[in-house]
Amino acid sequence: MELLASYNEQVGALILGNAPQNAKYTSNQIQKEILHVFARNVQSSIRHEIGDARFCLIVDKARDESRKEQMVLVIRGQGYDGASNMRGEWNGLQALFINDCPYAYYVHCLAHQLQLALIATAREISDVHTFFQNFIFIINIVSASCKRNDELRAFQAATIEHLVDIGEIETVKRVNQVGGLQRPGDSRWSSHFKSICSLIKMYGATCLVLENIALDGSTYSQRGDAAFSFKLLMSFDFTFILHIMKDVMGITDMLCQALQQKSQDILNAMHLVTTTKTLIQKLRDDGWKTLLEEVTSFCKHQNIEVSDMDACFSSVGRSHRKQKSVTVEHHY
Repeated sequence: MELLASYNEQVGALILGNAPQNAKYTSNQIQKEILHVFARNVQSSIRHEIGDARFCLIVDKARDESRKEQMVLVIRGQGYDGASNMRGEWNGLQALFINDCPYAYYVHCLAHQLQLALIATAREISDVHTFFQNFIFIINIVSASCKRNDELRAFQAATIEHLVDIGEIETVKRVNQVGGLQRPGDSRWSSHFKSICSLIKMYGATCLVLENIALDGSTYSQRGDAAFSFKLLMSFDFTFILHIMKDVMGITDMLCQALQQKSQDILNAMHLVTTTKTLIQKLRDDGWKTLLEEVTSFCKHQNIEVSDMDACFSSVGRSHRKQKSVTVEHHY
């Protein structure tokens, strides 16, 4: 309040020592009136900025940390996701806008379309689908309580301190900050990328937390889930898919971010799509050796046993005759 008063004399004349002694503003009615004043000021500012120019409305939603849907409105265009309550031809939000303004054309958000296409494609691959199921399971266990989050940050801080001491990382401002594991959103491919990067960064600390829960968990279910999650993290298969998804999503994330820029135009967007397809194809054609070296180095650093690439690969559902002709390297 003192800060606001220092910037605005009118506010300063009405608050703190200048305010009536019985003015506590705790009544529900008064608080609602204050919120309505804020809303009217925001609306007035938006109308003043837009003036007579053409505009459209973007409405989207995302889950917060408490897993509640939070809606966001951006006045740039009438572009929504593909949910029926948003794009419905008769009862959807876009139909309500068109009834009042026939020129408010609806466009399915291109960035959201890309997100949905990537998620749908990934889920068609059984190994990737299983990976993300296990991935979310691990994050939920480690982030289930404040105590576990505190343990995770403490282990990560100790790991960073050790790496700085041995000279593997440098102390640079805003680098090597201690964070936490991020949960991926149901339909947000970019959130999957951030989640994977956070797990790779805190892989060792996550393993330590799971080990502690497996030994000292208060219930048998906690100990069993933690032991299962720890085995997943210590498997080469999980580590390999973790890194390949990081590389693929790192490429597509640049396109997702670019499509959401306010100044983006259609010609540049088409060029970005072409570039993204080229980079993914290059990763597929020439990225195997680099990827395998990266995964192998990571596994050795985390004491994970590396699979023998020349061994015969065995999988559930394959006949023994077909298994002999497929190596582990060919499978990956």
